[in-house]
Amino acid sequence: MTAASGPAGTDVFAAVRERALALHPDDDEGRMLHSLGLRTGGKFYAFASGTDVVVKLPAARVAELVASGAGSPCETKPGRAMREWVQLPAVDVDACLAAVLEARAFVLSVLGAGR
Repeated sequence: MTAASGPAGTDVFAAVRERALALHPDDDEGRMLHSLGLRTGGKFYAFASGTDVVVKLPAARVAELVASGAGSPCETKPGRAMREWVQLPAVDVDACLAAVLEARAFVLSVLGAGR
């Protein structure tokens, strides 16, 4: 699916959210920055933003995605990037699901390290 012929980002995120929650029924949903998001262990790992899916990943991975042009920094205000968050175009459910599951694994690793 491409952006031109496929669903809008929020529709892609809705499909991804449904699949992610089916795989991990103990995760839940909530609001983050006025958008519907996914969390595990009480920590957010993904949310929709316009036509993008925003995921929490290690800073090095975020830098890699931004440098390659695959993603862009998530900015709450222009010039104020959220650390460890990257915006990815929501053009394909499978690709977005992979990014969301990668983000979930990262958040779980951080939660595990803090225990």
